[in-house]
Amino acid sequence: MTASIAWIGRLAAAALAVAPVPASAAIYTVTLAQMRFGATPKSIRVGDTIEWINDDIFLHSATATDASFDVELKPKARLWTTFHKAGTYPFACRYHPGMKGTLVVTPRGR
Repeated sequence: MTASIAWIGRLAAAALAVAPVPASAAIYTVTLAQMRFGATPKSIRVGDTIEWINDDIFLHSATATDASFDVELKPKARLWTTFHKAGTYPFACRYHPGMKGTLVVTPRGR
């Protein structure tokens, strides 16, 4: 029984070590409406989240060019993407290639 408890503790510690969530992480909203992505933040930091909201009547996606994220949004849906790696992420809608945007993710300072 004690070995099981120790194993659970090690598993929980490993999960926390893999994907820590910074206390100062922020959530930004990008709204899709009228066949366009709304304004994206100028830059976000590692650990921050984008909340995608589809205010349109059409199915859309937010799909990274490098395939690092792919969010499919039915009309009136909302989904979230958390960024764990710094970089520049161009994205587009798979269904409407003219819909494009870019997210810049910077390292989180300590």
